[in-house]
Amino acid sequence: MLTRLNQKNGDELSILGFGCMRLPTKGGNIDEPRAIAMVRDSIEKGINYFDTAYFYHSGKSESFLGKALSNGYREQVKIATKLPPFMVYKLEHAKKIFATQLEKLQTDYIDYYLLHMLTDKPMFDRMVSLGVLEWLEQLKAEGKIKNLGFSFHGGKTDFELIIKAYPWDFCQIQYNYLDENNQATKSGLQLAASMGIPVIVMEPLRGGRLVNHLPAKVTQAFNSYDKERSSVEWALRWVWNHPEVHVVLSGMSTEDQIADNVRIAEDAYPNSLTKEELDIFEKVKTTMGELTKVSCTACGYCMPCPAGVNIPGCFSVYNDKYLLGDKSVRWKYMQTLGALSEKPANASQCVFCGKCESHCPQNIQIRKELKNVSRELEGFFYRPIVNLGRKILRIKNRK
Repeated sequence: MLTRLNQKNGDELSILGFGCMRLPTKGGNIDEPRAIAMVRDSIEKGINYFDTAYFYHSGKSESFLGKALSNGYREQVKIATKLPPFMVYKLEHAKKIFATQLEKLQTDYIDYYLLHMLTDKPMFDRMVSLGVLEWLEQLKAEGKIKNLGFSFHGGKTDFELIIKAYPWDFCQIQYNYLDENNQATKSGLQLAASMGIPVIVMEPLRGGRLVNHLPAKVTQAFNSYDKERSSVEWALRWVWNHPEVHVVLSGMSTEDQIADNVRIAEDAYPNSLTKEELDIFEKVKTTMGELTKVSCTACGYCMPCPAGVNIPGCFSVYNDKYLLGDKSVRWKYMQTLGALSEKPANASQCVFCGKCESHCPQNIQIRKELKNVSRELEGFFYRPIVNLGRKILRIKNRK
C-alpha cells in the first residue's frame, strides 16, 4: 500500500482510505461480523485511514468502527469523523455530539475531525458565531482532536471563501474525472495544495455511478486501451494521478472491493498516467461534455447572483440527471441547494434580471435553463418539504 505524507503533521497516510458509509448490511443493519473482518483485513493490507460520521448507517457507523478497532487495532490507524453543523444551533449541542462520538468510537481522541458537509460560507460563519471553532481549538490544545478540517458539498466560490477563512489542517472534497469542474473543482484542489492544506477525496466513483451508469461511448474509450482495466481502476487512477491528493476514500462493502482497490493502490503513483492514458480521459471528457444538458464549466463568472441562486450548483445536479441517470438528483438538489444550506440557493429564486448572462463565457441562456431546472427538480412539493426540513433541523434563513 502506497502512502502520501501529510506535510502539516508528518502522518504517513495510506492513499486508500476506508469510508464507513457503505458497510455490508444484513436485515437492514450493519453485518457486524463480516464488516469487522473486512476492516481488520484492510488494516493488515495497509489501510490506515478510516472515515465515518455521526449519522452514517442511521447513527450506527461510529459504534461499529469502535468495535472493529478494539483489541489493538485503534493504535494502528487514523480515525476521521464529523460534526454535523445542521444539527448544531447551540454550542452545547456540539459538545454533546462530540462526547457521544468519543464514547461510540471507544477512544479519547479523534485524529481527523471535520465540520461535516459545508455547503456555503454562511454555514461556516454560523459555527464561528456559536463559538464552535473556538471550542474545537480548545479540544486541539487538549489533544482530543489532532487535526481540524471540513468536508465540502457546495460551489467553487464558497469553497474558496471557506478554505481562506481559517487555518485548516486538512479538507475533504468530492473529486473525480466527471467533477473536475464541479463543486470545489480542480482549481480548488490546487488552491488547497498551494496553501499547504492536505486534501482527502470522497466520491471518486460518484457513489458507483462512474462504474455502473457510464455512457457506451465512454466504455468504448476505456476499452480502446491495450491493457484490460475496469472502470473502477480508471477512475481511481485518475484521482491518484494528482499529487495534491493525499487520501482517496472508498465506501467498500465487499471483500472483493477491498482486494481490488488495494491492488490498484499498490502502484498508483502521482503523475504516473501516460500520455496515451491521459488522451483517453480527454476523449471521455469530450463524450461527457457532448451528453451534458447544460455546458456549464463552473467557472463562476456568473456569480454572485443578486437573487442568491447557486447557478453552477443548479446546473451540476441537473446535468447528473441526464448524464448518469442519477435517480437521487432531487434529494441531492434539495440537500445542497435548499434544506441544509444556510442560505437557500435553488433555481426558482431566479428573478430573471439577466446579469449572469452578460458574464457567461459559454453564452448559456442561464435564465431559460434555470427555469428548466426549477421545473424538473423542484415541483409543487419542493418548497414545503424544504421548509419542513429546515424547521426540523432548526436552520434559519439568513440574509
